[in-house]
Parts: sequence; structure tokens; C-alpha cells
Amino acid sequence: MPLSFLLAALLSATHQPGGRPLPEIPARVETAPVTDSRGDRADDPAIWRNPADPAASLVISTDKKAGLAIHDLSGRLLAFQRLGDINNVDLRDDVPIAGARATLVAASDRSDKDDPLLHLFRLDPAAPALVPIGTVALPDGQAYGLCLHRRGDAIDAFMVYKEGIVEQVALDLATLPARGRVLRRFDLESRSEGCVVDDRSGQLYVAEDKVAIWRINTAPDRPMAPIKIADVDGVHLHKDAEGLALLPVGATRGFLFASNQGDDSYSVFHVPDGAFVGSFRIRGGAIDGTEETDGIALHAGDFGPRWPGGLFVAHDGKNRDEKGRKAPQNFKLVPLGAILAALRIDPR
Repeated sequence: MPLSFLLAALLSATHQPGGRPLPEIPARVETAPVTDSRGDRADDPAIWRNPADPAASLVISTDKKAGLAIHDLSGRLLAFQRLGDINNVDLRDDVPIAGARATLVAASDRSDKDDPLLHLFRLDPAAPALVPIGTVALPDGQAYGLCLHRRGDAIDAFMVYKEGIVEQVALDLATLPARGRVLRRFDLESRSEGCVVDDRSGQLYVAEDKVAIWRINTAPDRPMAPIKIADVDGVHLHKDAEGLALLPVGATRGFLFASNQGDDSYSVFHVPDGAFVGSFRIRGGAIDGTEETDGIALHAGDFGPRWPGGLFVAHDGKNRDEKGRKAPQNFKLVPLGAILAALRIDPR
């Protein structure tokens, strides 16, 4: 391999384009693991902000060989529900469920790779607990990615299968148990997982691990015609491109965050045009950083004085204890404002 190629690869792995070092932001909190296993267990988080008491907000996360966990913002494990091989999770607040408004939580189940399931819950934040409200059986495929979309008065779930198929599922929550039906399908043709929907614009973003991030219109009467917004080029976006999270700004603008599992870093792109903003790593401080991240989540709301600018949560695929020894996987919590300041992002 030519020396020039090796030098270029080393530069891209440790620096921004133009030679600037990647900012390193320390985690403020790490969650307690939900299992003692040191295998590949944790995967994807979602954030519920408590509007009455932001400091009492919750992080819901998946153990992809066991179920769903609920942590508080100090990282303490509050509850764990054994459900099977739960891969991804997402939520939407203020959703009509059987005549009452509540927080809807959805999770993808890949326990049986031939019979994927979509689990639906109502969040009971006081317990805290996830109250089952229905399970939707879906066509063949190994359920990986999952994201929710508020489409006018309707709620859709987008399921992303390991094989690259993306399904739009319309949810019926008017009566329980909840039901769902597939509206559209599209095949990206290679392994995909991370997804997020911009409810303002009706745009779905999907990460195809080794290829690109795609944008797809969510209108059911339009073809699912993916538009590439970022290539996995080894500079701005690295393989495996995994988790996606969206920071909305105003009526149309925002920032799309992507985890680079193979580079232990995170990339940020402008929405809607896909222009590259910058990259960063979670490292330094009293808590170990993150490596081999799968899922990420963010929320720019008020979470109390410990979380200026909001909250960013990232899976840590190689967690280590205070002595540097391997430890069960967990999630790291970072003040979103620290990330935005490091990348010189103005969230107004």
C-alpha cells in the first residue's frame, strides 16, 4: 500500500478535513449497564424529556439480546423489561392513544429473523415503566433500525431491516391493541440501520452502513426515491455509518448527526442540503469515552443546569471501568451545548 495512502488514512482518522484535530468532548455521565455480560448487548437510546421537571427526564435504551432499559440522568438503572432481542427504540410525545394523550414508545424486535415484530408501548413516567399497547407482525426480514414519524394527525413507524429494506408502517392507535399496516417498501440493497425523521419537512434519513446517508420523502402517495446527502467517503462520513439523530433549527433548518462506528467519531451535516459541518469524538474527563457507537439520540430542550444546550446520548461499544478494564456496554451522556460550541454551531 503506498505510503501517501497510509498517511492520508491516518490524517482522516484523527483530523478534520483541512488538518484540524477533531474536537474531543468528555462525557458527563455514563449509564449503569443492564447486564453483566461483556458481549455485544447495548445498541440504541431514546430521550424522554419531563416537561414538569426536566432533571427527572429519562433515557430509554435497548439491550439487543434481552429487552428495554430505563435510566435517569444520573445513569441509574430504574427499570428493565425483558422482551427479547430488541434492537432500536424511538418515541413521540403527546400522541393520542385510545382516546388519551401520552408518550408513544416503539421498538424493533429481531428475536426471529424471519418474523420481525414492532412493539408499541405507552410510557408511564411515574413508575417508570413501558405499558404494552400492541405488537405489529411484519413481513420477512431481520429488524434493525426503527424511527417514528408524526405525519399530520397520523403516526408512522419506519422499520429498517438488516438486508436494506425500508418499510413505512401506518399505526392505528385509536383502539387497543394497537395495529399497523405497511404503506410502502424500498430496498437499499445492503445493510442499513440508523434512521430519523424530520417531522417538520416529512423527510426520512437512513444510514446505509458502507454506502451513504439517504433522504426519502415520507408522503405515502409518493415513490420512495432515495436522494443521497452524504457518501461514506472515509473523510466526512466513515463506515460503518450507524445511528442518526436530528437537531431541528427554526422551521426548515437543522443539523443531522451520524455515528461512525468504524472511526469512533460522529459527523454532523446541515439539513436540508447535507453540507458537511464537522466531526467530533467523545473522550477525556473522568469517564471513558465512546468506541464503536451504534445508536445515538439528542434533545435540545432544558434538562437542568448540568446539561447546558440539551442532551446527547451515545452507545459505547467498548466500555471500560475506572482502571481501564473491559466492562459491560453502556451509554454516555454529554451536554449538547458542549458539542455545539466545539463545532461552532449556532442552534438558533
